[in-house]
Amino acid sequence: MESVVLYRMREGVDRAQVMAAYPRHKAYYQQFEADGGGLLALGPFPPNPVAGSMGLFTNRAEAERFVASDPFVTEGLAEPHVLDWDPVRFG
Repeated sequence: MESVVLYRMREGVDRAQVMAAYPRHKAYYQQFEADGGGLLALGPFPPNPVAGSMGLFTNRAEAERFVASDPFVTEGLAEPHVLDWDPVRFG
């Protein structure tokens, strides 16, 4: 079973704070994926990154491992919500 992480930006967080932390977040997710972490996809909900974002992971353990050290979470910008997901795939 895969897992989804929904990120909601915390109250009072603005675009400038998100963009200032983004280089650390990007370096983190790139290294996580390069090290074989179970990250399948991630991204913000446009047009405003403060609206939140979502990540798709191979399983709950990988999702929880990711959020435990993600700068968006550790710096207090985002609140993650991990959900198990049982997708039906087509094609």
